Amino acid sequence: MPLNNRFIIKVPASTANLGPGFDSIGLALDLYLTLEVEESSSWEFSSTTEELKELPNDDQHFIAQVAIKTAEKYGKFLPPCKVKIESEIPLARGLGSSASAIVAGIELADSIGNLGLTKQEKTFLATEWEGHPDNAGASVLGGLVIGSYQQKEVDILSFTNLSFEVVVAIPEEILLTKDSRDVLPEAFSRQEAIQASSNGNLLVAALLSQNWEIVGKMMEKDLFHQPYRKPLISFYEEVEQAAKSNGAFGVALSGAGPSVICFAEKGQGKLLAQMLQSDFPEMNVRLLNIDNEGSCVKEVEKFVK
Repeated sequence: MPLNNRFIIKVPASTANLGPGFDSIGLALDLYLTLEVEESSSWEFSSTTEELKELPNDDQHFIAQVAIKTAEKYGKFLPPCKVKIESEIPLARGLGSSASAIVAGIELADSIGNLGLTKQEKTFLATEWEGHPDNAGASVLGGLVIGSYQQKEVDILSFTNLSFEVVVAIPEEILLTKDSRDVLPEAFSRQEAIQASSNGNLLVAALLSQNWEIVGKMMEKDLFHQPYRKPLISFYEEVEQAAKSNGAFGVALSGAGPSVICFAEKGQGKLLAQMLQSDFPEMNVRLLNIDNEGSCVKEVEKFVK
C-alpha cells in the first residue's frame, strides 16, 4: 500500500469493436472510474454517483470481489479498506463500465496486497474476468489496443500516437451486453468470416496510417455484430446520418451499444458535438479525448497538486 495508506485508483472508460474489430479492438477514453482508498477495520464502499448507490456497500461489492479473488490467486489475504467510488462512466451504455470495475479491483488487489503486477499481468487478469481483451486492455494500457485472447493467453498491442477526436452520443436507456449478445449468430460461413476479418484488418491498417476515409468505410462494413445489433437501437441511423453530415469520418456502435461513437479529425469534434446535442437533446453528447495512460494508482496528494 502507498506510504500514507491513502491513495487513488483511476481507470478510464473504453469503447470497443470500432465496427469490425469485434472483441479485439478497444480505445481508452477520458471518462473515469475513481476510487479513493484507505485502511479500515472492515470493507466499506460509498458513492455519491446515483447509479452506484444501490450496489452492495461491503465485501460483496463487485470491485471487492474482484480484488479479493485476485489476491487469492497469489496466496494473499487482503486487509479491508474503506473505498469511496465516483464514476463518470454510465452503466450499461457500451462504454466499458464493467471492464473499468474489473480493472479497479485488480489495481486494488495489487496495491494493498503488494502483488507487484505488471501491466501485462493486469491485462491478462482483467481479460480472464471480462472474456475478451478490448475493453479490459484499453482500460489497463490506454490508447488504441488490438488484442487476442486464446488458450488462456493474451497478446495485445497499444498505440498512443493517434490524432482524431471522439464524440459519443449516450442515450438515457440502457442495453445489457448479454441481451445485445443474444442476437448474434452462433457461426459464420468461411466466406463470411473471410470478409468480416478482412474488414477488421483493414480498419487497423487505416487507423495506424491515419487514412480516415477507409476507417469510416470499414466501420460501415462490419459483418460481425452491427447488422444484428442496430435493430435494437432505434436512433442509430439518425445519429449516424447527422454525425456524417456534420464532419464525422466514421460512426459505430460503442461496444455492445446503445451509445453511438463518432470519429472526427482534429479540430472538428467540438462543432460535431454541438450539432449532435442540438439534434438529439434527449441524449448526453460528449466530446472526449483518448486516454493514453490507462489505469493508475497515485497518492492523494499527487492528484491534488
